[in-house]
Order: sequence, then C-alpha cells, then structure tokens
Amino acid sequence: MPHGHLSTSATLIIVAAFAAAAPAHADPSDDFINPDRPGIADGSTTVGLGHFQIETAIQLEYRSNGDERERTTFIPTLLRYGFSKSWEFRVEGNTFTWQRQQDPTQGHTCSNGFAPSSIGLKYNIAEAAGSTQPSIGALVRLFPPSGSGDLRNSRTTGDYRLAADWNFADKWSLNPNVGVAVYEDDTKRSYTAGLFATMLNYNPSKIVNLFIDTGLQYPEKKNGRASLIFDVGAAYIIGHDIQVDLSVGTGEAGTKPPHPFLAAGFSKRF
Repeated sequence: MPHGHLSTSATLIIVAAFAAAAPAHADPSDDFINPDRPGIADGSTTVGLGHFQIETAIQLEYRSNGDERERTTFIPTLLRYGFSKSWEFRVEGNTFTWQRQQDPTQGHTCSNGFAPSSIGLKYNIAEAAGSTQPSIGALVRLFPPSGSGDLRNSRTTGDYRLAADWNFADKWSLNPNVGVAVYEDDTKRSYTAGLFATMLNYNPSKIVNLFIDTGLQYPEKKNGRASLIFDVGAAYIIGHDIQVDLSVGTGEAGTKPPHPFLAAGFSKRF
C-alpha cells in the first residue's frame, strides 16, 4: 500500500475528532457508514448494493535527513461503489501532491504533481456472527502507469490483502490485514513485499470510534529493510451517512515513513 510510513518514538496525543464502524444488525437505525479510513488497515465489509461512497482527507507528512527537511501535502481519496451485496469497485490514490524541500545548499524548493491511482475490488467473503465469527474480506488493487513528474510509476504494480473485523468484546474490535504486493521503488525497480496491518478499536457508542493501529511492510524498497508505522485517531458519525476523522502517527523503522504525519478526513455515503 503506497501510503506513508514513519519513524521516532514519542507520545502521540489526539486533540479532537471522531468516527464509527457499522454494526452488524438488520435494524435500519443501526445502518451507519463504515469507511475504510482513518487508519492503516482496511475493513472487510463493502458499502452495499447501489451505494456510492467517497472517503477523502487532507494529509501532511514531515521527513528529515540531517539538515534536509521535506513536507508533503496530499489529498488521499477513495471512491467505492457497491455493484452487489458482497462486491464493490474501488478507485484510490493520493491525488494532487505538493512537496516542499529545504536543504542548506539550495534553500527552499517546491514541486507538485499527481500521484498514481489504482483500480480495485473488494469482496466480503463472510459476514460477522457475534464474537465467534469475524467478518472476512479480500481486496485487490492495480496501479497502472499513471501520475505525473517524479511521482509517476512506469509499470503496473498492485497488492492483494485479506482483511477481517472481529468484535471480540463489548465495544472492542480488532481489524487485521495481511497481504502481498508488487511495488516500484524510487529508482523504478520492481520488488515484492509482504504487508501486515492491524487496528484496535474502542467504540464508546455507535457513532464514536477511537483506535490505535500499526502497519508493517517488508521490504520498503528493493533489497531494503522493513518499514513500521504507528498511528492513533478518532472518528465521529454525523447522522448515518457522514463521518469526520482525525489521526496522527509516526514511524518506528525504515527510511520511507514520515515522522510525523497528520490527517483530517471526511467520508460521505450516497
């Protein structure tokens, strides 16, 4: 998943925000939006037959290497459409991206462009049944050559993941992902990577979600080492079809992750 990862040990504090996970009840009053954002791990459920959903945010990432500093701002966006009860079509990418670099020799430099976009599918393999049977889903993404400037990928890449949602206790759930990917590094070399992410959720009510999650990719580039990222966040559902969220994170391993990153998101179901 070509999202940012981070580095540096620190206590992360969420200032405000909220969101929710759609409970598995037939009562229409419990039919809440269930976005795949915020957080690193994607959910196992689909948006449902005939529903269209947009999930977007503004995200800032900071990186440093000695005296060099970089700030990246982008708008991660996911579009989802349910063409059956168990299947959905997905279009995803970081869309337009702004980068600002600072180093002692060249001062400030700026660049911008479009990040690669993916097309994909999600399939809900099994629905949840209480605390004993988690919901299970499968996701596949393909990134055809797309994007602009230095952000453009020159060949088709992609990933495949299995996701689960397990309501193991009252107000608590676990959302693990595991998968494999073929990506392209900064030198345009292809490499295969293993993916793992998991999110621990606490839902004090049906419309409030607090979470902490982590994501691991190995390797982060061809012949590279692993990257590891942590983040915490919260989300809040307005009505039944809108979610707002806030998250902050940092990485613990690797050279690719930002440290830190901040994201504020908005999701809407139609």
